[in-house]
Formats: sequence, structure tokens, C-alpha cells
Amino acid sequence: MTAVHSLLPWHQSAWRHLSLYIDQQRLPQALLIYGQKGLGKQQLAEQLAYALLCQARRPDYRHCGQCDSCLLLNAESHPDFLLIKPEEVGKAITIAQIRQLLSSLTLKPHYDGFRVVMLNPAEQLNSAAANAFLKGLEEPPERTIFILLSEKVEQLPATIRSRCQKLALAKPDRETHHAWLKQQHRLSENLDLLYSLSQGAPLVSLSYANENLLAQRQQCFKDWLALAKQQSHPAIIAENWQKVPEASLLFWLTTWLADLIKCGYRAPLEKLANPDFCSYLQELSQQLELNQIFSLYDALLNSRQKLNTTLNKLLMLEEILIQWRQLNQR
Repeated sequence: MTAVHSLLPWHQSAWRHLSLYIDQQRLPQALLIYGQKGLGKQQLAEQLAYALLCQARRPDYRHCGQCDSCLLLNAESHPDFLLIKPEEVGKAITIAQIRQLLSSLTLKPHYDGFRVVMLNPAEQLNSAAANAFLKGLEEPPERTIFILLSEKVEQLPATIRSRCQKLALAKPDRETHHAWLKQQHRLSENLDLLYSLSQGAPLVSLSYANENLLAQRQQCFKDWLALAKQQSHPAIIAENWQKVPEASLLFWLTTWLADLIKCGYRAPLEKLANPDFCSYLQELSQQLELNQIFSLYDALLNSRQKLNTTLNKLLMLEEILIQWRQLNQR
């Protein structure tokens, strides 16, 4: 766990809700914080963990940052804070990890306060691990708080969801998003576009700015248009796209197709996820059949669900691009 300093602006309401739990001494045995990527679920959960473990909480229930407990958390060595996450990015949380956790929970917390167990992302529990973890929720250990974080809460077993207090994080309004991004990155351009592309998630917008993803997106769209005009080859483009983050790339492709469908139904500009590509999308929509766009859109959604598998990503991209070229040959 890294040092936690200030609440993110759009977390204020959620923090007031969590503060009431502490103030009224009615902390849930298990708390599920969920919402789309880029809203700072982990940051909020860490604020709560720090507050619960702090030995000298401030009047606003925030951690002091100076006590032994806070210093141990900063050093990632607090014995009463346990983080459970996949051992490799994209892999599942295994039953071996959960068994080790449950074994450690048979002992009392080292300090007089709480023990905090954080699962992130909770939906990565495989079936056996979820069943084992459920037993821990059904027989909660002494002075232990479980905090589960999830971007895809629907993938968590209903038996686990039903045993958690739930806190949904909502995206901030456009004004809050813009103000925070200006403060973090001193951006003054493309703020509305970033809000649209990130679906209102400020941390995703910040990654776009830091990683120059807008320029990559622009080039990918040019490649996509070139393929539609039969001016390039799927294998060449797929090879070039290997340098682009897969999740971002598939998200862009999905929104381009979704906008094509919206253009086919003459949706207003403000409904498009890619307003800067509006003229190109409108022109393409007049040349394509909607039922074929829907078919490719479904294929893309299926590909996005397989991102964390052993699927050959290059072949996946080639198949998508071949379908896109064939769609434009009609």
C-alpha cells in the first residue's frame, strides 16, 4: 500500500458515508466498493483501511499519517493489513491464496484495533477460491473487516455479494472531472473529448494524457479508415497495433462501431462517444448495413471478455480487421 494523502474530489460523498460507519461504530463485516475503472476505488478503500488501523485518527476520521500504524502501512509492513490480489496480472485469485488467508485469520489481530483484508479485484476469485472465501464471510474472524473492490460486480457470486454492504462509486460531473484534470496535468484542451472517451472516469482520462493515448487513437482510426477504403491489409495493421494497449484498442474499436450504429439511426452529435470523428462515422454509416455492424460489434464484445485469457492477441486483431474489411467490400 502506498502513502495516502488526500481524498479525490468525487469521493467526498462516499467518505461521509464511510465516516458514519466509524462514528456510529457499526462497521460492516464486509464492504463491497464497486464502479467502473478509473474512479479510484482502491484509493478510497486505502483511505478507509488507514483510518481503521490508525492509532490517532483525526476529527474527520481520517488517518493521522504519523502514528506507528500509519508508518507501517506506508512501509507496506503492517501485520493487520492483508492484500489479496492475483499473483500475476490478468490471472485469477486462487484457492491456495484464500486458504493461506483463512489460516492467518485464525490468529487474533496483532494490535488492539481492527484487521483489514482487501481483495482487489474481487471478481478475479476463481470458483474454488470464491467458495472458500464465502466460508470466511459466513464465520467472520474477530475484529476483521473485509473490503472487496470490483469493476465487474456482476461477475461476483451472488452469495458473496449478498453478504456485503455495498458502496457504488459514481463518476464525477463534467466540471469536477475537468477541474481535477487541469490540476493534475495542467490540461486545457480536449477535456470534453477525454470525458467522453473515459466515460467520465478521471483516472482513465489522466492515463490518456500521461501515455499520449489520444495520438495513438488518432493513428489507429486512420488505419481503420484506410482498411475500410481497401488501402491497407489487416495483417499489417494488426502488427502495427501490437504497440497499443489491448484494452484501450478494443474499447476504441467498440465505441467506433457503436457510434456507427448511432449514426445509422441519426443520433445527435452529443450522443456519440467519438465526436471528433463524427463526419467520418456519418459517411461510413451510409455505406454499411446495420445488421453487419451489429455482428462485428458482438464479436468485439466477445474479444474484450477474453483479454485476460491465453488467446493469441495478434490473431484476434487480424480476425477483427478481416471482418471489418469484408464488411466494407459490400
